[in-house]
Amino acid sequence: MYGVRIAGIGSYAPAGVLTNQDLERLVDTTDEWIVQRTGMRRRHIAAPDQATSDIAVPAALAALDAAGKQPKDVGAIIVATATPDYLFPATACIVGDRLGVAGTPAFDISIACSGFVYGLTTGASLIRGGMYESVLVIGAETLSKIVDYTDRSTCVLFGDGAGAAVLERCKDDRFLGATLGADGADPTVLYLPGGGSRTPYSSVNGEFHDKRLGFVHMQGQSVFKVAVNMMAASTTAALAQAGLTPDDIDFIVPHQANARIIDATVKMLKVSPDKCVVNIQEYGNTSSASIPLALAEAVAAGRVKDGNIVVLVAFGGGLSWGANVWRWDGARVGKVPASYAQPERAAQVATA
Repeated sequence: MYGVRIAGIGSYAPAGVLTNQDLERLVDTTDEWIVQRTGMRRRHIAAPDQATSDIAVPAALAALDAAGKQPKDVGAIIVATATPDYLFPATACIVGDRLGVAGTPAFDISIACSGFVYGLTTGASLIRGGMYESVLVIGAETLSKIVDYTDRSTCVLFGDGAGAAVLERCKDDRFLGATLGADGADPTVLYLPGGGSRTPYSSVNGEFHDKRLGFVHMQGQSVFKVAVNMMAASTTAALAQAGLTPDDIDFIVPHQANARIIDATVKMLKVSPDKCVVNIQEYGNTSSASIPLALAEAVAAGRVKDGNIVVLVAFGGGLSWGANVWRWDGARVGKVPASYAQPERAAQVATA
């Protein structure tokens, strides 16, 4: 078996910004209520003409820059997303073409908020097994496209963004442990009702709009209870595989779903809050993009250092969960090309 390391990371957030004050004008809510219950203050929103591949590409280029690689150096591309450009083809295929490497193997992982952890586990396995020397893993979402901005229980939660990591073969393995899990007994706990084969567009006529079938639906209390238990359990299991305990964690980067979920998980693990990376106040819940966005900020700020034990843990639709344990090994944050830089502006969201 070969070793694998994270060689570079990158992130990108759309220029549109939706604040809690903006949401006060859309639905019956307040800044105080949102902050107390979620920890969120702002979220970035893609422009109406931006698709998931459009924000995945700059994040990928930043990660490649950090790793000192060109797109042609990558053996495979994995995009984790719940909001693909199309049901098919895979968004990863489009990203590959945009990066100038059409022909490179590319595929999507659709496991909602757990996607980046699933993607890293898959990419690392492909490298450790000798299939490829380098794999590009991207978590990218435009959740604003499937958020109902008349539903105050969900519209305050979600934002858009992208993050990426370049994995590469190395002598000393830095991928120390992992665990993945899923339970599809009740998809309605967190799901998008319409558009799949269960409720295709062609079968419901005008009901798609009337029943809000094209928007995310969530049972918040059910998600909370399972999320805390499974994120704590999967972290403990991944650490055990690595021969470690929660006491060995230098940093834990959880999925940024809700500040209360994060706090409860850290308490259950008995990990100091100082070791937990949180940026939910800026981005909200960006699903598969949340972990790489938070990780990139922590590395850029100089918090994560070589040799640190870093745990990445997520929970999401499926229901699904998973955790990775990495020993940090010099990866830095790359620069997004200047052509993608835009000044922040008020977000445009559809409320019809």
